[in-house]
Amino acid sequence: MTENPVFPPPDEPEGTDERSADVLPFPLKKTPAPAAVPEVSGEGDVKPGEWEAELPDTDDPDAEGLTEGAPVDPPREVYPPSVAEWMEARDKTRLPVLPDWVKLPDQRTAVRKWAVRHYSAVIGYHAVRLPCIYTPKILWYSPRGAWRWSAAIGRWVFDAEGKALRLASVANEDAAEYLKLSRQRNDRVRLRGIVASIASLVGLAATLTLYVMAPSWLLLLAMATLTTTLGAVGAPADRPLIDLAKVTFRKRRLSSDIVIRAHEAAGLTSKDQSIAFPRPIGRDGDGWRVIVDLPFGRTFGDALKAHGRLASGMDIASTQLFLDKDETSNRRVSYWIADRDPLAVPSGKSPLLGATRVDFWKPFPWGVDERGNPVMATMLWLSLLVGAVPRQGKTFSARTIALAAALDPYVRLYVFDGKASPDWRKFALVAHRIGFGIVPKNGIDPVGHLLTSLRELRADVEDRYHRLSELPLHICPEGKLTPEISRDPKLNMPLTLFVVDEVQEYLTHPEHGKEILSLMVYLARVAPAVGVSVMTSTQKPDDKACPSELRDQHQARFALRVGAYQVSDVILGAGSYGEGLDASKLLKSHKGVGLLKGMSDDAGIVRTYLADGRDAERILTRAAALREAEGTLSGDAAGEAPAPEVSATVLDDVAAVLGKGEAKVWSETIVDRLADLRPDVYGAWAELEAKPRAEALTAALKPYGVATEQIGRRIDGKTVNKRGIKREDLAAAITQRNENRDAG
Repeated sequence: MTENPVFPPPDEPEGTDERSADVLPFPLKKTPAPAAVPEVSGEGDVKPGEWEAELPDTDDPDAEGLTEGAPVDPPREVYPPSVAEWMEARDKTRLPVLPDWVKLPDQRTAVRKWAVRHYSAVIGYHAVRLPCIYTPKILWYSPRGAWRWSAAIGRWVFDAEGKALRLASVANEDAAEYLKLSRQRNDRVRLRGIVASIASLVGLAATLTLYVMAPSWLLLLAMATLTTTLGAVGAPADRPLIDLAKVTFRKRRLSSDIVIRAHEAAGLTSKDQSIAFPRPIGRDGDGWRVIVDLPFGRTFGDALKAHGRLASGMDIASTQLFLDKDETSNRRVSYWIADRDPLAVPSGKSPLLGATRVDFWKPFPWGVDERGNPVMATMLWLSLLVGAVPRQGKTFSARTIALAAALDPYVRLYVFDGKASPDWRKFALVAHRIGFGIVPKNGIDPVGHLLTSLRELRADVEDRYHRLSELPLHICPEGKLTPEISRDPKLNMPLTLFVVDEVQEYLTHPEHGKEILSLMVYLARVAPAVGVSVMTSTQKPDDKACPSELRDQHQARFALRVGAYQVSDVILGAGSYGEGLDASKLLKSHKGVGLLKGMSDDAGIVRTYLADGRDAERILTRAAALREAEGTLSGDAAGEAPAPEVSATVLDDVAAVLGKGEAKVWSETIVDRLADLRPDVYGAWAELEAKPRAEALTAALKPYGVATEQIGRRIDGKTVNKRGIKREDLAAAITQRNENRDAG
């Protein structure tokens, strides 16, 4: 059922077509058989009311059996609005009793800060100039002011304003007029002279009394007042006594005239249609909030395209104007006009400096928006791509997220820095795996270490999917990772953050670049669902350095300043420029400022908090102590380097322990044989319980494509099923590895 609108459509048609056309009548209902419809000439203009004139008359005998159809728009009384709808419509139109800056505490605080900052600047400006500029000016201009004052009094007493009329009567030889004006002047001079004499005597007496009887402070105050008055009178018109205060804010007040002028300059209005203001203009934080209804036919997208022209019409910088879309109407736009460029104002130190620990399952502070409101970030179930030109705060922005992860002792960190800068060095205190650069140093190949870590992580991700699906419902009710599961050391499925800064250095590696790309694409696409998040950053987001097959797997994007809008679109995703997201508009002074898209439903500006090198070291030292206390320090941070021998020879070792003719072998049996073969390498596996022992082998064989499956055996007359491997799968993996070696 279609509800009746609150306001019914007008009866009159909105417009008529002036072109000649054939007008066809509406079809009518006929009960017995179709009736012939008379033709209507289409020549001439169609005017309102002609439709009814052309329809067959139902009262005519020739129109027997014809009935009129149902009206297109039902009358309003058919579907009267309910009381709830009536109240809802009235609620939407009701204005608040008090404005937001009175009701909301943060708005009151912002207005109070603005008033204090504004008037303290004005008072301070004049207070500094009072002794060194204003006082000398007063003393210099006061004699001129005294002369101007006495001259004005003299002209008034002697009726100087009537002199021109008297001279004109003399020139016209009009004796009667002259005598009349002379008598009038004499009367005026006599009366004004008496008034001036009395005023002089009273003033002189008051001055002598003040001089003799008044205290010194009152005498000085009177002299200062008289001197200031004379100085103000004597000041030249082009050089006023008091200068205008150079206050902080260029726009002291925004008016409707300025907003209308801006829309006219932007071409968003016409002579017939202007903008409307559904709400009054008012203060909103450190700026002004303006809500306008554009003319019919204009959209939010039109205002977005005219962003620069609107800012010019308001006589502000484009970085001071921010547009928000209104969900109730596509022609309603909400503007926030900042008093100054908010993106050039530092967001301040990171709150992580004062945090003892962080729960990575919950949003954590990452920065503030253009209005100073906190922006909370989360890395759950997503991957993040950070891109920018060099020295715009890309690394610091990404590092703040990694610092938050470090303060959660149950988050496992993988950190690799392609440029080997000092920015990530201190993460060696907490990172499970860490590497710097692409050049081997001190016997460590960082690229090989990254490759080993990626394989290790891929095996872990695949294993998590299997184990989560096998967990009982009371532990894993929906087959998804939970905070309890991630913090259970027996299950070994902690939240994991995989960070790669300057990822293009690894992706373009001549030997391992393709495999690194393949593994990272897999992790960015699949791993977030089981608690493994990927965060990559790059200064070269092109298809060669950072292919689109990897970029497109990142659900969240963060673009700091870039060189062109095309690069911004590459980082934020195709179509972002059409949505008004253009990181190339950011200035060099906007360090640490970027456009965030995909982390939440709304895209917006983030001024990330700052944690410099010293702050990062303090946070990571605290995080390392926290992990030691919780017993979660692992991997490289705990001195537990991965055994490359296992990943390099595990296929050959498993093949060596398989007996002749064994087509299928349980995994735990293979682990026992491997421990006998190489106790220094596989001895730790054999000490595990049966299930973890099998899972260790599964994780080691996963990168080579060797899967495990249920294998049944008859023991004591009963069938026992356990996970194991097939010889044919192992042989295929060894063959594939050898072919890859030969091809390399």
